[in-house]
Amino acid sequence: MRELRAAIHTLGDVGSGDPWGPLLERVGDAQFVLIGEATHGTHEFYRARAAITRRLIEERGFCAIIAEADWPDAYRVNRFVRGASADDDADEALSNFHRFPRWMWRNTVTRDFTGWLRRYNSILDEEERIGFYGMDLYSLHSSMKLVTTYLERTDPDAAHAAKMRYACFDHFGPEAQAYGYATSLGLAKECEAEVIEQLVELRHEDERRLQHVGFVQKDEGFFAEQNARLVRNAERYYRAMFAGGVNTWNLRDAHMAETIRELRGHLSRQRDEPAKVVVWAHNAHVGDARFTDRREGGEHNIGELMREAHGKQCVLVGFTTYEGTVAASSDWDGPLEHKALRPALDGSWERLFHEVGIPRFCLVTNNAPSRALAGARLNRSIGVVYRPQTERWSHYFTSELSRQFDIVLHYDTTRALRPLDVPAAWPSDDRHRSSPDRASPFTKF
Repeated sequence: MRELRAAIHTLGDVGSGDPWGPLLERVGDAQFVLIGEATHGTHEFYRARAAITRRLIEERGFCAIIAEADWPDAYRVNRFVRGASADDDADEALSNFHRFPRWMWRNTVTRDFTGWLRRYNSILDEEERIGFYGMDLYSLHSSMKLVTTYLERTDPDAAHAAKMRYACFDHFGPEAQAYGYATSLGLAKECEAEVIEQLVELRHEDERRLQHVGFVQKDEGFFAEQNARLVRNAERYYRAMFAGGVNTWNLRDAHMAETIRELRGHLSRQRDEPAKVVVWAHNAHVGDARFTDRREGGEHNIGELMREAHGKQCVLVGFTTYEGTVAASSDWDGPLEHKALRPALDGSWERLFHEVGIPRFCLVTNNAPSRALAGARLNRSIGVVYRPQTERWSHYFTSELSRQFDIVLHYDTTRALRPLDVPAAWPSDDRHRSSPDRASPFTKF
């Protein structure tokens, strides 16, 4: 324990020194920083991630945030922070996040970071402004609509062809799962050929169409191309959904890694230099899956794929907490609840870090003596659903933390993320709590 304490950097209050100095030193000249979260509903994780991202933008030249969010919904935020939308404020810019789990992005921390980024961008030239993007693949139908809308403005004949191809999905209704179910049983024709053809044609035509246009037109062209790419990958994802196994997880993370690669390439071409990007996603996506028990089932994730592709240019940051409260549902598509977070189990990394006795700290894993973090322990993982009654089986896996992450941030006691759309049943002492982020964004950690 003494060796572990010696390797820890305490995250103190404002005025106690630079809280992120060791983290920034470890980042160095890396071009990809993937920042996780142990839950999708913890205030401290979101707040620290925003503060770190701000430092990376201001001091290290990072030019984009790529979040575990749907591409079309996040692109509305991107337009707002770049000063290219009619939205009056950050709350309105986040209003496309209306489906479950909307609190993941419609919350006070994301709102305040979005407002800060808009102000930061306002003094920059257009091509230097920092973007906010999504990388998830659940927007099959809205992405198809956005492809045809883009083509209606730029090439009506191509728009007609796109509508004919995408009509393959029409008789399944608005639920993408219905398409996956019918095709998995052989009850309907697969649309794979149509979506691939549409992506190939759009990419080919845009190489010609966008060759001599300005920054905004090229960005809009890439937005449409990424929507077409998403449709291709979502079609595969929903077909695989009913086949069982880990294939859907792998397809989803492969799509997210592909989005990072394609977007980074687009931004690098725009800037005539390699773009540096920050990724926001759950620990389960960010931590290298090769050093967890999920490797036994054949799962891979973004962290693994990015490390394999970029080596030391990729830095993985994870979070842990011991106890507190969390914003989560009891069931998928259920109401948001303010839930008590049970103390972490014996034999977990969270319990070990609790026993260190330091409330908040940063640990650069390769700075710790190898025996201090040796072996595998339980590691808690809470998404948008939290079921305390089955916690050991629902929310724990095992991991070699020092190889899973390059940096770990531990907050011993944490509180629930505060949504913008506060449920009626939200505790009264939290319901009217003013957001400290508005007055002084990300100065306390």
